[in-house]
Amino acid sequence: MKRRTIIGAILAIGVVGAGFAFWMMWRPEISPVSQPQSASHESLDRGRRIVEAGDCAVCHTRPGGAYMAGGLPLVTPFGALFTTNITPDRETGIGQWSLDAFERAMREGIARDGHFLYPAFPYVHYRKMTDADIADAYAFLMSVDPVKYTAPENRMIFPMNFRPLVSFWNLLFLQGNPLANVLDQSARWNRGRYLVEGPGHCSSCHSPLNLIGGEKTSELFNGGIVDGWTAPALRGMATAEHPWNEAQLVAYLTGEVADGHGAAAGPMLPVSLSIAQLPAEDAHAIAQYVLDLKNTSSGVTLPPCTPEAKPSAKALMGASLFDGACASCHGTAAPMRVIESRPALVQTSAVTADSPRNLIQTLLQGIPMSTAAASHYMPAFAQNLDDTHLAAIAEYLRNERCATRPWTDLEKTIKSIRAQEQQP
Repeated sequence: MKRRTIIGAILAIGVVGAGFAFWMMWRPEISPVSQPQSASHESLDRGRRIVEAGDCAVCHTRPGGAYMAGGLPLVTPFGALFTTNITPDRETGIGQWSLDAFERAMREGIARDGHFLYPAFPYVHYRKMTDADIADAYAFLMSVDPVKYTAPENRMIFPMNFRPLVSFWNLLFLQGNPLANVLDQSARWNRGRYLVEGPGHCSSCHSPLNLIGGEKTSELFNGGIVDGWTAPALRGMATAEHPWNEAQLVAYLTGEVADGHGAAAGPMLPVSLSIAQLPAEDAHAIAQYVLDLKNTSSGVTLPPCTPEAKPSAKALMGASLFDGACASCHGTAAPMRVIESRPALVQTSAVTADSPRNLIQTLLQGIPMSTAAASHYMPAFAQNLDDTHLAAIAEYLRNERCATRPWTDLEKTIKSIRAQEQQP
């Protein structure tokens, strides 16, 4: 009898364990819809704004590709992902998705057919959005032109190419509910918090990640690395040695040149162009909330930034290269400094940052022409400047502003960025 009891208990545990594993690895399919419900003009307009706030087109529109048709490669430590088609095409997009299926994807990271979505899709943040915003975003996406396009297959390394493993990631990181207002804060502050922590998912780039790609909750908004660029810390911006004010941050967030800091570049440029499409009040709300984030790091106290009294030989070479390649736009007497408000490079945040990464990336890639201010454009110098020249210009600019904290990893950073750009 005792033996039968033990065997029965083992079988019961096995059945429960198998059931749990099955539940962890699979979700039921949600029935397709023949045609989404029509939406009002007001709902579509609200949906357009929330889609802009969520940066959907930034990831789901590849260069040269159709709006929201996907195919943009996202390079992660675990391989390359290609964003999916979220137009209402019924075969290759989300045209068969109901609102319930869309909401489940936004809140739980589960596709209509039941497969798990990779958390590069920031559903951990979108789950903080209101039901109304998710419904309006769905209505807007169902109104865009359907495009028949299938993204390339993902190239994830083993075992991350086994999607059900995402279920265990979700157990660790999929938490939280729609944000509630903080009662002792203003309506603008709460709006900014909602946009930053919900649809904007800012901490997904501006926070360090752990070994399995989750945000380190103890270091939220303390900065990260995205596509080879530094996503700077958002904490303590108002009280930093090179501080930001609301007007400067709003200008930066909306694709303009921020006085004393420069302009958005790299992965942040398309984000700023999306924010520029929102009501002006939203950009101010984001700025107010971000500037209220307190510095929580306990780093070593650094000496204040001061310029170099006697330039080194490399800095002198950098000064000559700057005069030839940069001074016509950024030099003290350059007409474009007045006509187009181009910034002095030594005043930009890329030069005052602790890492040279963003300055090097900007010199290599430039800033493409866009709908932003004309002064935002900058040509790329990847083919015109070798590593020695890049290092010399960077050292010159750094020494002109902050010689007391020299960049010690210039050559290494340049080589690593060049190598990353050469990868397929």
